[in-house]
Formats: sequence, C-alpha cells, structure tokens
Amino acid sequence: MNLAAMLAARQEQGRPVTVALIGAGKFGTMFLAQARRTVGLHILGVADLSPGRARTNLAACGWTEERIGARSPGEALDNRTTWVTDDADALIAHPAVEVVVEATGDPRAGIRFCLASIAAGKHIVMVNVEADVVAGPLLARKARQAGVVYSLAYGDQPALICEQVDWARACGFEVVAAGKGTRYLPRYHASTPDTVWDNFGFSREMVARGGMNPKMFNSFIDGTKSGIEMTAVSNATGLLPQDDGLAFPPCPAPDLAKICKPREKGGVLGRAGTVEVVSSLNRDGTSVPNHLQWGVYVVVAAEHAYVRNCAQEYCMLPDDTFEHMALYRPIHMIGLEIGVSVASAALRREPTGAPLAFHADVAAAAKRPLKAGEVLDGEGGYCVWGKQVSASRSLDQGYLPLGLASHVTLKRDIPEGGLLRWADVTYDANDPAVKFRREMEAAFGRPNEAAATVQ
Repeated sequence: MNLAAMLAARQEQGRPVTVALIGAGKFGTMFLAQARRTVGLHILGVADLSPGRARTNLAACGWTEERIGARSPGEALDNRTTWVTDDADALIAHPAVEVVVEATGDPRAGIRFCLASIAAGKHIVMVNVEADVVAGPLLARKARQAGVVYSLAYGDQPALICEQVDWARACGFEVVAAGKGTRYLPRYHASTPDTVWDNFGFSREMVARGGMNPKMFNSFIDGTKSGIEMTAVSNATGLLPQDDGLAFPPCPAPDLAKICKPREKGGVLGRAGTVEVVSSLNRDGTSVPNHLQWGVYVVVAAEHAYVRNCAQEYCMLPDDTFEHMALYRPIHMIGLEIGVSVASAALRREPTGAPLAFHADVAAAAKRPLKAGEVLDGEGGYCVWGKQVSASRSLDQGYLPLGLASHVTLKRDIPEGGLLRWADVTYDANDPAVKFRREMEAAFGRPNEAAATVQ
C-alpha cells in the first residue's frame, strides 16, 4: 500500500520512473490520461503506427502540445516531455526507459516487442493479453531469466482477478472459482463487426465519442475476450478450465457463492478450482438484476464450522449453507489503473499477475460454416471466436490458437462451431510468432493437472 509514496520518493530524487508506451489506442490513451497526473512517473515516449493518431489521442486526454514536443528520447528525458514516434524498436532500446507498456493488441507484435524489451533489460507490462495467451508462459520465463518483470496489466480484469486469488490464498482460503462478468447470449458467438453495437446496446453517438473499434469490441461480445482473459488467469493462478470451457451462467452479484460452485454442491461448475464468466443477461435476453457485467469476483470455501458461522454473522455473501463465500469488485477501470503495474514492476520488482505454467489455451472456433480457401480474419472478425480449452486438450488435438488465426487460409470446410486445427490451415512455419509458440509448447509440454488442488 505504499506505491504512491515510493513514486513520490523517486520524484523527489529527480528520477521518476520512465515509461515507453507502445500503442496509443483506447487502452493506452486511458493510461496516458492518468500518467500525466501521476507523481513520480514520466512517459518518455509513445510509439504508434500512426504518430498523428497518437498526438490526437494525447491531446484528447489532456496533454498540451508543449509536453509532446520532444524530438528524441534523450530530449524527452532532459526536459520531462514526451517523444511521439512510429519507431517502437528505437524507443524500447533507449537506455533511459525502465518499463515498457505493450498495448498494441496484436499478438504477433506483442511477442516481438516483449522479446525486444526483455533483451534490452526492460520490465514489460503486457496489456496485450492476446499475446500472453499465445505464448505468455515462455515470455514470462524468459523475463525472469533476464532479471526483469513480466506483468499483466492492472486495471484489466485478469490482473484484478489474480489479485483476488492471491488475497484469498494469503488468507488461507481454498479458491473454488474466480472470474468476471460480461454481456452474453449464446447467439453472440456469431456476432460480427456489423452487428456488434446492437448486441452491446451502444448508441452510435457513444461509439463515435469513445472512438470505439468495432473489431475489438466484437471480441468482447462474441466470447473471445472472455476466453482469452480466463486463460490468462488460469495460466497465472493454476485454476484450471472446465471440461467444456466457459458456460456463462446468468448470475446476480449477491448470488455468486450460490451459483459459482460445483454441481455436487448445488452450483453450476464442473469442478472446484476453476474459472468462470457470469452473464449480465438471462437466456431470454432480460437483464440480470445486480449483475456483474463490468466486474470481477472470487468464490472461496468456508471449510470449518467456525468460519461458516462468521460468514453468517458478518453477511459475507454466502451461499445458503454458508459453505461458500464471495468477494467481488463491481467495476474495473481498464487503462486508468495501469500505473499500479508500472510502479509495482519498477519499484517492487513484482508483477500484478504473470503466467507461471501452461494450463489453458484459446482455440479458434468457427462462427459460421467456413469454406476452403477463405482467409481468416482473427479476433473479433467475421470468421472465428475464441473458446477456452485445457492446454492438454489443445496439444492433443492440435488446435489452432485464436491469436494466430489471422491471415491464414483454410484448406478444408469447417462446420459452424467446429474447433480449427493447425492442419486445417496453410500457415507460415517460419513466422516468428508461430515459431515462438512452437517453442513455448515444447518448453512446457504437458501441463500439470495437479494444479487444480493448489489452494
């Protein structure tokens, strides 16, 4: 609870924590909005494929032209301004940078920039959870070997869930389930960038004001982002996926302990020690009261009569038997909170969540009948959505990772709902991201199924 004091001390010493931001989209811009107000933090540079867009977004979140006028990282360091560039490699390599925030959202770019950051001795905050679920376990291992921190991004739901799991285990609780909320109906798996705003219920005015990317937001509604984020949590905590992936049960927040527990205990889960995403919509499309669409949660077991009595006495969001209790956070503030990860990495040398093993994966599933010869368009597009599966099943079946299901051509027809395999597509085996994924599979091999018993 002393990160602000540690940052203030760095400011007093005249050496604020220096940050390179790669990707000035929505998430990155939200970080920038708060970074300019954070004592002890200096954004040395912002790299984006479109420097003009980056400057526009900086201005939109309160940066003055004087603060973004640096012509090099060195000049930015000298006068506490910020360099805006399209040269991410030069920014990462600059010796003054301490922490790199990777926020491109592109798994191939994320792997490349992460490896470059590790090679340059920089801590990396991985907003790019898409890259994390493709190869995060190996990226984090290489970071540890290099003596730098690889961290999930605080403010994004996976890091917040990891925090809740860590809290529970530090208190001696068995974690029964952990996860988040979302807006879900089964038909949303077929959502496309053309239908996404109606599925979300967003007005066109709201979309325009927020500069919302339809493909990115479509990955939130079609189930892909839920699969990605719960896979990141699984790999960071040892909580295993359920046998058939996420079920998205409708659930009011006060009823989490009643619903998110194993079936033999009266809940809906296939096992204890797992992840699940709860829906803010009933299956008929009506809204769940007191839903958790924007929040995160953990359900723990009260394993002794004394603790069960406490659950009853202090109204700890228990189930009817007081054998389970829940803790939830109703919202997450996304990019506005990344500063916690940056400060933790630089000052404590601790991640706010990081993959430790390969327990879960995200396989590409067909949104509609797909035909041989089609070129897949990846996350949030018109062809596939991401389904969470166990890592062992993914390896056994040779499933195509969702993060690499773009710019590859189908060799055969795939029925709607079918999970794609590497053998179903023509891909470049020499693609650096593909090669690194294969290296990760070889390095981690068969995941440790005993992790489900870890408390």
